[in-house]
Amino acid sequence: MKPLSSRAQGQPAPAREPSGETPASSAQQPSEKGLLRAFSSLRHYNFRLYWCGQLISLMGTAMQAIGQAWLVLQLTHSAVQLGLVGALQFLPVLLFSLFGGVLADRWPKRRVLLVTQTAAMLQALALWVLLATNTVQLWQVYGLALLLGVTSSLDQPTRSAFVVEMVGREDLPNAVALNSSLMNLARIVGPGLGGILIAAGGGSVTLLFLLNALSFLAVIVALALMDSRELHAQARQDRGTGERQNTWQRLRDGLIYVWQTPAILLLIVVVGLVLLFGANFAVVLPLFATDVLHVGASGFGFLSAALDLGALLSALWLAWSHQQPTIRRVLLSTLFFAGLEAVFAVSRLYPLSLVLLAGVGVTETFFGAQAITILQTITPDHLRGRVNSVYILFFTGSIPPGYLLAGWLSSSYGAPLGLLICMLLCLLITGAGWLWRKPAEQSAAASAQGSNALVEP
Repeated sequence: MKPLSSRAQGQPAPAREPSGETPASSAQQPSEKGLLRAFSSLRHYNFRLYWCGQLISLMGTAMQAIGQAWLVLQLTHSAVQLGLVGALQFLPVLLFSLFGGVLADRWPKRRVLLVTQTAAMLQALALWVLLATNTVQLWQVYGLALLLGVTSSLDQPTRSAFVVEMVGREDLPNAVALNSSLMNLARIVGPGLGGILIAAGGGSVTLLFLLNALSFLAVIVALALMDSRELHAQARQDRGTGERQNTWQRLRDGLIYVWQTPAILLLIVVVGLVLLFGANFAVVLPLFATDVLHVGASGFGFLSAALDLGALLSALWLAWSHQQPTIRRVLLSTLFFAGLEAVFAVSRLYPLSLVLLAGVGVTETFFGAQAITILQTITPDHLRGRVNSVYILFFTGSIPPGYLLAGWLSSSYGAPLGLLICMLLCLLITGAGWLWRKPAEQSAAASAQGSNALVEP
């Protein structure tokens, strides 16, 4: 198959400056100083609305997550059923996220998000009504979880691709880091608030679903109030071609572009596989807390908090530093990620393990945010939704198989050795990525438009 030409991509090929850098390398750094630098992308009116709405909505989503798990446990008292409801909510993301990327490239993203966020709100509201009327049944929880998964498969690629339209390429690294900080903050605070509300309600989770439904109003109102004139224009592949493509042709073009762009292919494969073997803490942390470090449930809570706190601090530092992402930094941070996890696997000192897990959280957020920023920056506007759907499929889709692998290795060889095996695989993947780095960096430098150069001297 022939590679997509610059004309097929709907934009001219990038020119090179006399200095040998891409045009983006001359972009000015934000003028803010001190702590305000961490929030520089909030100067964009649309992104400020969106970020504040997400701040409220993600808290509600985190509370509903533990509320749903608690509800299923109350109805079934079965760990298998807990796993099943999680799988039903996740399965549509694997099956339909690629089509969500096609939808994101075909329709205005703000309009798509208004639909998906409204659908998610109605799902939470339906669960609240069922609980409030004491008519909830297990099959209803399963069906609504499946519907939420379908909504997420359309929402995630669109939401990810929409960020650059709100802030432009220059402020994209800061905006990605701020979004990451929101998710990590919600992951820390949301479950705690949910647990307090469950305890205050005598074990009832009804209020959590109502609060989550109401929290979606913040995002919906933010999207409705946006100024479409301030959105960065999205290129349309169909314009000027004389024909319109169907869904399968659009999907095929997106996959061809990923396959034939070394920088994007390297980042998706390397980061996806590192997450497959390394992001398995939901499985291994309870085992380390009980069987290795012998710190019990409270110690397990502190281990989880250290991981999340490191991730939050990393996201805030990325937002403040405005560090331009490079493929080299992504690979080096995956190397440190694997090294820290390997040391954690052999550690028998609880304080040291806490520090190591915080470092793991820092490096995981670092390489994830940097990889996403590079992918967003070098992808042509009209293909961004489809490329985002591919990395969501690999990044998110790698986690459940990783859980199964970590569980099997831990049961067969013990948690420490099982984690060491996974880290050896991560190191091999990073080494292969390093060997593949040069053509990927050249590809990134040739594709980057309106952003800083992605290859370090």
